[in-house]
Amino acid sequence: MSELDWVIIVVYLGGMLGLSAWVGRGQRSRKDYYLGGNTMGPLMLATSTIATQCSTNSLLGAPAFVGFVAGGGMIWLQYELAVPLAMLALMLLLSPMRRLGYISAYGFLQDRLGTPARIVASTSFLVFRGIATGVTVYGVSLVLMLLIDVSYVQAVLILMGVTVVYDVIGGMRAVVISDVIQVVLIVAAVGASLLMLVSAVGGIEPLLSLAGGRTQAMNPSWGLQDGDSYGFWPMLIGGLFLYMAYYGCDQSQAQRVLAARSERDANRVLLLNGVLRFPLVLLYCLLGLALAAYASMEGGFIASLPSTAAGGPNFNLVFPTYVLAHFSPGVIGLVMAGILAAAMSSVDSALNSLSATSVEDYLNRGGRLSERAAFIVSKLATVGWGLFAVAFSFQVEHIAPTVLEAINKIGSMVNGPLLALFLVAGFMPAAGARRAVAGFFAGAGSNLVLWLWYPQVSWLWWNVSGCVVALAVTLIGAGAALNWPAIRPSPRDVAWLAIMTGCILATCLLFQAVPWWLV
Repeated sequence: MSELDWVIIVVYLGGMLGLSAWVGRGQRSRKDYYLGGNTMGPLMLATSTIATQCSTNSLLGAPAFVGFVAGGGMIWLQYELAVPLAMLALMLLLSPMRRLGYISAYGFLQDRLGTPARIVASTSFLVFRGIATGVTVYGVSLVLMLLIDVSYVQAVLILMGVTVVYDVIGGMRAVVISDVIQVVLIVAAVGASLLMLVSAVGGIEPLLSLAGGRTQAMNPSWGLQDGDSYGFWPMLIGGLFLYMAYYGCDQSQAQRVLAARSERDANRVLLLNGVLRFPLVLLYCLLGLALAAYASMEGGFIASLPSTAAGGPNFNLVFPTYVLAHFSPGVIGLVMAGILAAAMSSVDSALNSLSATSVEDYLNRGGRLSERAAFIVSKLATVGWGLFAVAFSFQVEHIAPTVLEAINKIGSMVNGPLLALFLVAGFMPAAGARRAVAGFFAGAGSNLVLWLWYPQVSWLWWNVSGCVVALAVTLIGAGAALNWPAIRPSPRDVAWLAIMTGCILATCLLFQAVPWWLV
C-alpha cells in the first residue's frame, strides 16, 4: 500500500475514536451504555445487525466459497431463505421482551422461569461467545497481517486497541454508528469491484459462462444420510431454527432489538434485517462468481494469491488481492479501511454484549450495585473481555484445527436447546425452571449423540433436534397452559417478509436455470 493509503486508514481509525468520544459524552447509565439510551432508529439498528453478520468472515469467505471452494457455488443463497421466516417468528418472541425493558435478554428467563434458567443460558453465551471472539480476533488479525504487511502482534494491537477504546468510550451507540459506516464502505467497494470485473470478462453472459457449474443455487439433499450440510432442506429448516436461536437468544444480536425505542421499532428492526440482509449477501456471492470468471481468464491471478499454511492458494484473500492489484492508491486505502471496519464490527458488538451479560446476569443481578457503580463496572467488563479475547487469540495457533471445528459444533449443539428455553419461558412459564433446564441438557445431550454416532446427519439438523428434544422433555407431565403476552406482527410486516422470502426463492431458481440459458 502507498503512503496515501496508510494516511486514509489512520484518519479513519482516528475518526472512529473521535466519534466514540463525541457519542459517549452524555452517557450516565447502563441503558445509555448498552442500549444507546433507547434513542436509535430501527434502520440504524438493523444495519448494525447486518454489518455484524456480514462482516470480514463473510466478505472474504462468501466469494471464496462461491467462486473457488470445491462443492461451493451459489448454494450459499439457500441459507438466506430462512432469514425472513426467522424474523417473522421472532416478532412474537422479542417484542414483548423489549416491552419489559431488559438490558440482558436472559433477564427474561429469570422473570418467567427462575434464576437457574437465566444462569444456564447466560453461562452458555459467555463461554461460547467469549471463545468465538478470541478465535475471530486470531483469524481477522491473520488477514490484516497479510493485507497491510504488519506482524501478528501489530495486527492484534491495531484491531483490538481501537475497537476496545471506542467500545468503552462510546458504548452501543458508537458500535452501531461505526457499523453503519462500515456497510457503506463495503457496499461501495464490492459494487465498484463487481462493475470492474464484469467489464473485464466482457459482460454478464461471459461471466456466467466462465463461472460454469458454480451458478447452481439449489441442492435438494436432506442431509440425513450423506452428511451434506449444504442441502436445501437442512439449510431451510435447520437454518430457521439456527437463525431464531442466534437472533433471538444470543445477546450480541438480541441487544439490538432491546435497544429499540418501542415495540413497534423492535419489529421494524427485525423486518428490515429480514428484507435488507439478502441484497448484501447476494452482492458478496456475485462478487465470488465474477472473481471466479476473472481467474479463469487470467491464469496468473490464482498464483498471485498468498499461500496457506499447507502451501496452497489462500482463496479467502481473492477479493483484497484483486483490489491491491487493480485499484488506484487512495481507493485501496478506502477499501482496506472498510475491511478493517468490518473486522471491528465482528468484535465490538461481541465485547459490548459479553459485558452486558456479565454485569446484568452476574455482577449486578438483583440491583446490588448503585447505578453509578454499575456503569463504571460495565466499562471495566468491556476492557476485561477485550483482554481475554486478545490473550486467547495468541493461544489459538496452538490448538489443532479439529478442536476449532469442535468449538463451532459445540456452539451448534446448544442453539436449539437455548431456543427451547426461551419458548418455554414465553409460552409455558408454569413448566418451571427445573423442567426447562432438564430439557436444555437433554437437548444438548441428544445433539452430542448425533455428533458422535451419526456423523452422516448434517449439523444444521442439530438446531431442530436439540430444540424438539428439549421441548419434549420439558413439557412431558408439566401440564402447563399457554401464557404469552404476545404482540402480533402487522399484516404489512408479514407481507413484506413473505415477499422477501419469495424473492430469495426466485433468485435461487433463477441461478439454478442459468446453465440452460447458455446452452
